[in-house]
Amino acid sequence: MGDSSLSKRVRAQREIALKNVTEATALLGSFNRNLNIIHEWFPVQVRIRGDRLLIEGDEREVAQVAQLLDKLRELIDHGHIPELSDVEYLAEQIRAEQDVGSVLVDVVQHTHWGEPIRPKTKGQSRYVQAIEKHEIVFAIGPSGTGKTYLAVAMAVNSLKKSKVSRLILTRPAVEAGEELGFLPGDIQAKVNPYLRPLYDALYDILPGDEVKRYLESGRIEIAPLAFMRGRTLNNSFIILDEAQNTTSGQMKMFLTRLGLHSRAVITGDVTQIDLQRGVSGLVAVQRILEGIDEISFIYLEKSDVVRHPLVKRIIDAYEKMEQPKE
Repeated sequence: MGDSSLSKRVRAQREIALKNVTEATALLGSFNRNLNIIHEWFPVQVRIRGDRLLIEGDEREVAQVAQLLDKLRELIDHGHIPELSDVEYLAEQIRAEQDVGSVLVDVVQHTHWGEPIRPKTKGQSRYVQAIEKHEIVFAIGPSGTGKTYLAVAMAVNSLKKSKVSRLILTRPAVEAGEELGFLPGDIQAKVNPYLRPLYDALYDILPGDEVKRYLESGRIEIAPLAFMRGRTLNNSFIILDEAQNTTSGQMKMFLTRLGLHSRAVITGDVTQIDLQRGVSGLVAVQRILEGIDEISFIYLEKSDVVRHPLVKRIIDAYEKMEQPKE
């Protein structure tokens, strides 16, 4: 008859009223997919009784599920139908008793087909807030954490609101086993493959004809990092992508291009350095610029990956393989 932790648990029950069938479907997911995720994270019973949800189980876990459902309803009230990845992330954070605050609520920009672009994790929320508050922001983290996409969305927002007069998107053209001179076409054709991810983000956010007009007028410029040398970039929103592949000299050159009424976002993943020699400028700059108030370093993690759920598992698998064996 000992005092087991199980016997000490306080059982609880809570009811949540549903507004209508539409809300119930959005809340629980088609074929109850959201509900299935909730059951994976929380050992409680959630049953539908007419126009109400009944949650039964351990008091703490019942409260957490109620918090999760309240957060999902908040998203629905803001016009956002929760995706499976949203439910998974919120469940994980609430289970760990983390504050989910304004995650998934704030809208940065819309895609050209009307879908809202919003920070989907706490890390992404910190990233967006840092871009709003600081003149230079470094976003460092693994692939899939929205570093480039959110930066482009914020840049387009600034251009449309006339906060800046032009956008400049750049990347170092690191030759991954290829010599640029042997590729067909002029210099633009040679470097465009390296810049494709920036074009992809841009065409997601703006209609193709609008992108074309901006490019032709020079209000949006997409170019390799070498093209930045010797310039002073005023009234601009500048994004340096894949910054882990810059040398220290290139990083210094880029940062000193910043002109009046401009801001810069530098993104990169220090685990994906393709430089053949020398120290990555992104690695070195963290030490060099540490402590400057106007500069923000945001570190994104695996929990900020918002691609297909399998991406997180792939990252986990590679990290386990790369860990040194004792």
